[in-house]
Amino acid sequence: MTILVVDDELNILRTTSIALKTMGHVPLTAENSRQAERILSEEKVDAMFLDIMLGNENGLDFLDKLQSLDEAPPVIVFTAHSSIESAVESMKRGAYDYIQKPFIPEEIRQMLAKLENDLAKSNKIGELQEQVASNQPLITLESDEPAMQKAFELAFKAAPSEASMLILGPSGTGKTVLAREIHHRSNRAEKPFITVNCPSLSKELLESELFGHTKGSFTGAVKDTWGKIAAADGGTLFLDEVGELPLEIQPKLLRLLQDREYERLGETRTRKANIRLIAATNRDLAKEVEAGHFREDLFYRLKVITIDMPALKERPSDILPLAESYLLHFAQRGSLGTETFSEDAAKALVDYAWPGNLREMRNVIERAVILAHGEKILLDDLPEEIQQNDSGGARPGHMVSLAELEEAHIRRILAKTSSMERAAEVLGIDTATLYRKRKKMGLA
Repeated sequence: MTILVVDDELNILRTTSIALKTMGHVPLTAENSRQAERILSEEKVDAMFLDIMLGNENGLDFLDKLQSLDEAPPVIVFTAHSSIESAVESMKRGAYDYIQKPFIPEEIRQMLAKLENDLAKSNKIGELQEQVASNQPLITLESDEPAMQKAFELAFKAAPSEASMLILGPSGTGKTVLAREIHHRSNRAEKPFITVNCPSLSKELLESELFGHTKGSFTGAVKDTWGKIAAADGGTLFLDEVGELPLEIQPKLLRLLQDREYERLGETRTRKANIRLIAATNRDLAKEVEAGHFREDLFYRLKVITIDMPALKERPSDILPLAESYLLHFAQRGSLGTETFSEDAAKALVDYAWPGNLREMRNVIERAVILAHGEKILLDDLPEEIQQNDSGGARPGHMVSLAELEEAHIRRILAKTSSMERAAEVLGIDTATLYRKRKKMGLA
């Protein structure tokens, strides 16, 4: 951690700094509140030691001022007064804890170990609260499909490494869920998992959100901001839809990956970044490179480990278990008695193509739970496009014959083309053969 020590005694500053360095921390020192405020405006401080008596200043008054900051670090108070009153007063004003002078390095070590443990718990609680607030059911990371099994096996094997990872797949396939699980299985699991949604902001705001900025660096920058890279220090930074990252920002991201360095907007000072990067995209980045929309060197730095997430329609055996997990979640959340799907509803879910993948399934099942009467979700409770799906179960991976697959495919092509000649061209057969097959299917 980066720890600021605020004390008017130079001997305390020196000895505490030496102890912190020995423990592997980065110490910063200030002799008064003015120096401390300047350091806080320039550095991301993880914790602070603050003396109650700062010469002519009252450390508790400065503690009050710290509480008004948006990102105030936890403060451990130094006090030479053994009275319980001063310790209690500091805790009332927001101090994390206190240490009495004179102290020994072991007391510092134990206090910081306690703080780190509490911060780790706080991060976990924050992540759980974020998941609860998003109303997202927990998706099981298990599958009977070889493609998904391969994706999970690769992701979990590489999770403990420090390698950058690129997760590819259509929107709504669970890339964020997998990235979070990779973080939880890594050596950084006790540290933050920070997400940046690349398409959600303009170039200027996205750059500021990533790297941070100083006060006055652009119109509207009314205060210093540290950015998501600083927030992810020690943990994982997840860039969602990285394929939409503006070209102007890509060199900075490349430098972050190569040198672990960056600068805040409006600042020339180079800062170190101790992060692990995971990125995801629904775009074909190789084609984006060819088109000049994505840097080739950044592409190769991102894809140290590449994981392909298949579309839901390519996971037919997973569809019903996933739908049942959504059903359980929404039924419990609404205190409803719905428990299962009717046979025809279950078949319709499995046969449907799910163009919106898991995101679409979530909305479909939530709607069905609301509309259902009784313990079962019926076919009528599902959206019309699922009820009227004409696949008849004939889709690659389903338990159907090649003849059924062929017939379903020919029917779709005939429906989408303007002539028999065009349909035959798409299917790669001559028109006479298509006429015979059409007649055999009863379409003549």
